[in-house]
Amino acid sequence: QVQLGESGGGLVQAGGSLRLSCAASGRPASNYGMGWFRQAPGKGREFVAAISFSGGTTYYGDSVKGRFTISRDNAKNTVYLQMNSLKPEDTAVYYCTARLFSYAQPMGVPRESDTWGQGTQVTVSS
Repeated sequence: QVQLGESGGGLVQAGGSLRLSCAASGRPASNYGMGWFRQAPGKGREFVAAISFSGGTTYYGDSVKGRFTISRDNAKNTVYLQMNSLKPEDTAVYYCTARLFSYAQPMGVPRESDTWGQGTQVTVSS
């Protein structure tokens, strides 16, 4: 089974940028659709972005469209989330997720069989 490890979180001012990374190990990342979810304190889990196992398609949550970009480098077994024009409401723990041979859009709905990372905190100050 693939294991996931997120990095790149931190504290940034509103309007700034961060890039999150999700490193996959144990299995080739190229076999997995990959995605990002987030959870703010006191709120439910929210879909952010996903990319197909081939990298050919992407899918975004409405709240991040036009500001966030998901990409992948299968040679490095890593998926990235470039976050620009950050807002205080983007503050959350961001989780990476993986699903075997998945396209992007289906990853917007979590499944019990998905693999999850431990999460990385993103805090945007106003």
